[in-house]
Amino acid sequence: MRKLCAFLVLLALPVLAEKKVIIPPEMAGSTSPFSPGILVDGTLYCSGMIGTDAKTGKVPEEFEAEVKLAFERIGSVLKAAGMTYKDIVSVHIFLTDTDLFARMNAVYTTIVPEPRPARATVGVNKLVVPGARMEVSVIAHK
Repeated sequence: MRKLCAFLVLLALPVLAEKKVIIPPEMAGSTSPFSPGILVDGTLYCSGMIGTDAKTGKVPEEFEAEVKLAFERIGSVLKAAGMTYKDIVSVHIFLTDTDLFARMNAVYTTIVPEPRPARATVGVNKLVVPGARMEVSVIAHK
């Protein structure tokens, strides 16, 4: 009977897992219909981030600046969750032009440390933010 009770408690643990919304101070007050991040049992699920300038809200003309800004936004969510880029385990990158892949990688490798996480890069027709050429989302675990 004790083994059965212990087994049932273990089955119930995921149901009891508490979700915590992660909102970095610089993203507070956003009217977006999603959370920047959700933390569950040490795993952070970070929403897709576009490389927009925080002051103007616009996508920079230079693609490398756009990539850097997108990862800075990801970094803000990681920091608010008590994590760093080293805690990333999975990355999803969406590019509107796959010819930009090498340029994106050149920036990516300066930000995301070794050993690098699992990653998927997908070519898409367009993104929700006009003029955006890339979006990135990550999963991190501590």
